[in-house]
Formats: sequence, C-alpha cells, structure tokens
Amino acid sequence: MKHYVMSFLFILLSRMIIAQGVISVNPSSSQINATGVNVTILLDSVLAPPDTVNPMTVNIGPSLGTSVTRDHNNIYATFDFTHMISGVFNVDVVFPGPPTNPVIYLTISAAFTVTDTVTSSWTIVGTNVIKCYDTVQVITCPIDSASPFFGQTNGITPSYMNNGDGTVTDLRTGLMWQRDPGSKTSYINALSGASTLTLGGYNDWRLPTIKELYSLIEYTGTDPSGVPNGTSLSLLTPFIDTNYFVFHYGDTTSGYRIIDSQYWSCTEYVSTTMGKNHSVFGVNFADGRIKSYPRQGGSQGSGDTKQYAQYVRGELKGYGFNHFFDNGDSTVTDQRTQLMWSKEDCGYKVNWQEALAWVQMKNAQHWLGHYDWRLPTSKELESIVDYSRSPSTTNSAAIDTVFSCTKILNEDHQPDYPYYWASTTHYNYKLAARYATYVSFGRAMGYMNGTWEDVHGAGAQRSDPKQGDSLAYPYGHGPEGDAIRIYNYVRCVRNVTYPAGIDQPSDDPLNINISPNPSHGYFIITYDLRQEQRVRIECYSTSGVVIFVSDEGIQSAGRHKSAKTIFSGAGVYFLKIIVGTATDVKKFVIL
Repeated sequence: MKHYVMSFLFILLSRMIIAQGVISVNPSSSQINATGVNVTILLDSVLAPPDTVNPMTVNIGPSLGTSVTRDHNNIYATFDFTHMISGVFNVDVVFPGPPTNPVIYLTISAAFTVTDTVTSSWTIVGTNVIKCYDTVQVITCPIDSASPFFGQTNGITPSYMNNGDGTVTDLRTGLMWQRDPGSKTSYINALSGASTLTLGGYNDWRLPTIKELYSLIEYTGTDPSGVPNGTSLSLLTPFIDTNYFVFHYGDTTSGYRIIDSQYWSCTEYVSTTMGKNHSVFGVNFADGRIKSYPRQGGSQGSGDTKQYAQYVRGELKGYGFNHFFDNGDSTVTDQRTQLMWSKEDCGYKVNWQEALAWVQMKNAQHWLGHYDWRLPTSKELESIVDYSRSPSTTNSAAIDTVFSCTKILNEDHQPDYPYYWASTTHYNYKLAARYATYVSFGRAMGYMNGTWEDVHGAGAQRSDPKQGDSLAYPYGHGPEGDAIRIYNYVRCVRNVTYPAGIDQPSDDPLNINISPNPSHGYFIITYDLRQEQRVRIECYSTSGVVIFVSDEGIQSAGRHKSAKTIFSGAGVYFLKIIVGTATDVKKFVIL
C-alpha cells in the first residue's frame, strides 16, 4: 500500500496585518486512491476578511492535475498524483485590499512536500507456457532475435500449495483461494455468499477482482470452442491447474455448452454490453478468455446468469493495483509490478508475427534507450487495464491516461481504441496454434441481432487468428459474433533494468539486510560472506539509472556492515551485491 506523507512549512508574509490568523492543511498524511489526494486548507475566521470586501485568490503550484474550490473559511484542493510520485507544492492565499486600495495586505504561504513511500509490490504470475509456436504449430523456441517468432515469453511459473482444508495458497501472489467453487450462482448471490463463508478457519472471504481471478489462468489449456457436445472431456485441458483447483466443464445434459465454465469477479463493467445489459467481468477457465457477462439473460437464456464463484482472501488493494510513473522519456514504469512500458503504441496495425518482429526491430534501434523490449504476455498486458474506464463512459481507452492509445474507428464506425497483441498463443482443439491472445482497450465488438455492438467490454481478453484476412469474417465469429481483426496493435514492455535478474536467486545467498527500510537516505547494509572474497555493491533506480557503485575490497568470512547515503530523492531502489560469482538483489525505499 502506498502512503503519501505530507510535511508542511508555513511562512506568514504581510504588508498589513489586521488580525493574527492561522493556516492549516489536512490531512497531515494520506493514502492515494482512485480520485487522488484531497487536501483541505483551513483559514482562521478572524483572518479571512469578507469576500465582498476583500476577494481572496488562491495560487497553487506546480498545478499538476489540481482543482480548487473555496468558501469563506475553507479551501478545498484536490491533487491528482496519478502521474507523479513526489513533489513540492506551494499554496499562496492572497488577500488584496479593497478596490480603492488594491495593494496586497496579507499573503499566507504554505509549502508542503508529498513523498512516495512505496512499500509493496505484486507479482504477475506467468502463463505456464514453456513451448513456442509459429502460426500453426509448436516450434523449437528461437534463440536468435532475428529469427521469426522470437520473443515469446512465459513469465514466472505458477506455484500453489494445497493447505488440506479446502483452501489453496498461491505462493506467487500470497492470495488464498477456495479450492472448490461449488455450484453456479447468480452475481448477487456470489457477492453476498462471501460474507457467510467460513473456510479453513477464515471468515474474511470475498469475490475476487478480475485481475486477481485472471492470475489463476494458465495457457497450457485447450480452447474447446467449436467442439460438438458429446466430445470426450478427457481430450480437453482447462485453463486452470486442476491439481489444485476443482473444475467442471459445462453440463451439456442440463442445457449448458462445454465452454460454459465462467467465473464471476467483483469487477462490474462501467458501460453496458449486448443490448445495454449491465454486466460483470469474469474469466472462462474452459476457453481461456475474459469477458463481461450480462447479469441477466446470459448463455442460459432469460433470468439471472449463473456462473461459478471462487472466493479469495488477502489484501484488498494488493494484487492488481498499479502505480504508474511517467519517466519523462516516453516510457512508463509500473512501480507495483516493476515493468516498464512504452508510453506510445506502434501506431499502426500488424498481425501477430509482425507484432513480434516489430518489437525486435525496435530493439535493434535501441528504442527509447533500451534493447530488451518484448511483446507482453496476456497476463502482463491485462495488468495495465484500467477497469474504471471505457470509451462510452470516460471517452478514453481502458488504460491510465499516462499512456497514449491510437484512435481507431470500430466495426460500427464509432471512434474507439484498439485491441493489443500479446505474445501468448491461444491453443484451440480444432485449430491448433492458429490463434493468439489480445486485450481490448476499447470496446470488445461483436455482431449480434443484426448490429455491431460492444459485447464483452473494454478490458476483455479474447483471441484472433495469427494471420489471414479479416474480410473473411464480415459478421464476426462465434456465438456473440466476436469481431475478427487479425491486424492489431503493439505496446512494448520490459523488465525494469537492474543487472542480475531478481528472479534468479544466488547459489550462495548473502542474507542481505537493509536497515532501516524505508529510510530517509541513510541506511546500513549487512551481508554474510562464507569465505574471504572481494565485494562490490551497486545501486540502481527503477528505471535502470546507476546511483552508485562501491568496491568494498577483499573482505574476510563473516557478517559485514556498510553504511550508505543516497541523495537522489524519494523512490524505490535496487541494491545489488556481487561476491565472486554470487549475486543477490534487494529492494529498498527512500522516503
């Protein structure tokens, strides 16, 4: 959780003071939230003259996303820290004299510093795909960046623990899950059911957000779309690890399709789908997609849509919450996931193979100062969706406004935003590796009831053919007529540069400790040496800038201390200690 700490210094400047007054700012500390940080400046009523006699002006700088309203005694300033992690702000409250003598007779200035104290992050779980594909089938993974289809990635391998009490712990995210979702239920009952559930000795269960729920998906599954009812389920593989979670395909004897294994999240779509239906995002672990499902009248016809509810427990604002920082160089770093993204997209449409090649072309150009860009996995790409936005409700793409998105016209000739390719292949039972995943940051269009409309919501994850002609699909594809575009857009990603991969633990752990952490710039590093060795300490910012390099010389075996001071400002840093062939990395925070 991020805490924004505000410290204040007040200076009273006056050319004519008619009464002693005070100025204060609340709150003295705050947590960032979806609407920013609200600061209220209070003026003593004796100090503030009547508005009709002495109009008051308020100057706030730097004015970054700031709005100000006021009444006689209070000033309400809302600061939008969406694109900034720290800064110094000045507030000047100015009281001019009457019109006959407009000289300023009183100015009160307040200077306050907002400091980012990032103390938590979250891990995007990988897709569990260890194979590589061309446009049809499995291939040997290319090792040369100039080779076709180079750049398919997996991410961190999923890891679970069955607790033996009906719960499963995700060892990557720290979230604890209900193992068996039970029977299908309506959305309203899914929401209320969490409060009555006691499982594993816990009663703080809740319906997951869409990002939490999507963390469970694994693209080792096989999409059964198009498979006729009656197909042996033993030939199919779901998109969730059935070694740990109970899973059921749709019961065809009860009128469901094989693919009807959708799960509710608590993330409601901010617009509507399928004929103005209020809908809720969910994951289908049978066919490997995110869609926004109508609360009523779903695939089962009229009445409440019934789907599975897999409850979760853990930090409510942990997994899936972003903190974007504009690096000022056309890159954006999510300080919660330690991924750096290109601020701009590719600007034109490409098919899947061309998307992979476009990224490698940019690497060859050392684009934006880096040469290790890649096409994101579907789960990485979904991690930057902002589900509070949509073209219909915010007139924007479903992504934070720190990013830029190319504008397009959709199938209904509406201004809209693109689908973006992921590197993840979407394997199909009948079509093999001919499809790849994408995330829709605009409307997820489909052709239903003779018209094009948003059928699955901005933020949906679906799939497109890797090659072909979109004109061959004039009315889309599938039961909701999913728009088939084939040519989509690209947004690059890279791991934040800190030499020595943080996901590659040392063979000789150094037991690094940094204290205090967080600190105000001065801290002590302690570490263990098993034998006499030369020690080198390096420090990097989240954008890969070298902060310092220190050769500690040859040191004897045992526990060692090294005191350091950083003057580079508040933020998250990475400390790298190199001892012979052993390397350990530690994250720390400066307030």
